[in-house]
Amino acid sequence: MKLIKATEKDIPLIQDLAKRSWENAYTEILSEEQMKYMLETMYSKAEISTHLKNSNYHYYLVFDENSNEYDGFIGFENHYEDNTTKLHRIYLVPESKGKGLGKKTLEFLNEKVKENGDNRIILNVNKHNSAKKFYESQGYKVYDEGVFDIGNGYVMDDYLMEKSL
Repeated sequence: MKLIKATEKDIPLIQDLAKRSWENAYTEILSEEQMKYMLETMYSKAEISTHLKNSNYHYYLVFDENSNEYDGFIGFENHYEDNTTKLHRIYLVPESKGKGLGKKTLEFLNEKVKENGDNRIILNVNKHNSAKKFYESQGYKVYDEGVFDIGNGYVMDDYLMEKSL
């Protein structure tokens, strides 16, 4: 596996990987309408392009050299808060689960966070998302919870998790 820094040309690939992974991760959690709304707003070309122009926001594509395919991506923002990086997105397509890619991607994140001088990682995870257990297995702990209005009458009901490095 290798992680490849994403650029503007990779936006369609990021959008496709997000859609494929969301259809698997959120079908039981979110309505089809909310999923469509969130994908269209959070993964619009304009939104991702704005992230890519922010020098602290990074996207990396997860490339599986064995299958010669892109299996997911990670998006994180250094210095989101004092000494803190926010993991905004980490998604793997369903067929890549169980290969250890998630763990390796989070290990990569730990290194990037240290390189950039932060010593804490935070993330939000839907309260009904089984990924919470995965994050806990990687040393993350719940420190709060929140309900966030994302527009169009929808909210995100999340646990806020953190890991100190």
